[in-house]
Amino acid sequence: PQLLYAGEVGSARVVLLYDGLRVARYAEPKESTGGAALDFARVDGATGAGASALVLDRVDGNVRYLTAPWVTKVAVRDLMKPDGGTSKLPVSADGVTGVFASPALRPGTCRSWNVLQLNDADGARLLTDLAELTPAHLTSGRPSAPREASKSLGAWSPYACSLAAARAQGVRSVNAWRYARQSLPDWAGTATWVCTRAETWRGGGTRVLAQFRAPGDRYGAVAAKADDSPACGARDPHLLAGVLWKSGAGTWYLLAAGSRDTTSVTATGKFSGSAQSNVLAVRARQGARADLKGTLTNGRSITGLR
Repeated sequence: PQLLYAGEVGSARVVLLYDGLRVARYAEPKESTGGAALDFARVDGATGAGASALVLDRVDGNVRYLTAPWVTKVAVRDLMKPDGGTSKLPVSADGVTGVFASPALRPGTCRSWNVLQLNDADGARLLTDLAELTPAHLTSGRPSAPREASKSLGAWSPYACSLAAARAQGVRSVNAWRYARQSLPDWAGTATWVCTRAETWRGGGTRVLAQFRAPGDRYGAVAAKADDSPACGARDPHLLAGVLWKSGAGTWYLLAAGSRDTTSVTATGKFSGSAQSNVLAVRARQGARADLKGTLTNGRSITGLR
């Protein structure tokens, strides 16, 4: 194994080792070996952002990282405030950062989401702590060609708190993709549909969330979710999801939206309807359920995410 770090960090002695497939972290209190901890994480195939930082220390809700030699600048930003700027984080000569408040295990209401911003020769990257040794790399855009989240901060800000659903799942990266926009009934404006997909180091265990954001809402709401689904991923960049929504006029609607290459959407159940486009709005009642089916431009059928 390769020794990545050995030294004193805060009130503990810490050792980080790497064997080409996994990272191991051993930590013990300076004064004794009581309360020693040993953690492992898969990192096979780690390159770029995935190899740029490791959690070195975590205490009292704060986190400290070991950064790679190619990292030239380290800062912290609140993902929920895209215009808020960054706070510079001190880094020692051996790449150890100062501590900052982590959102990973924070109790209570989510009102902020601090992420690590690292700069290297290729630009800025955003990483988030999800209560593991390896932070998750954040991207945005179409699954077939995602870009760095640092280049489109507004794409993540309404959905940052949904990252809590990916805690302690072995997540390697999370992408946010705005897959549809929908004009709402009763002249209520335009809603946004976003898919967030968490990819894991082991390949399986992916988590997909379809999120709906109505005009005026600060945050998105999870409309549907699935585990181990190819939807919203590079291999299957398609999605269909629905949600019950109440207009300002007091009328309930079943809303549904598919990705751009969806040519028709059909709802069946107590309330039914269809549209020759990628979006659908049907009058409904509170608590109503429906099955969704869509047709893609290539003739393939897809079903609604649940």
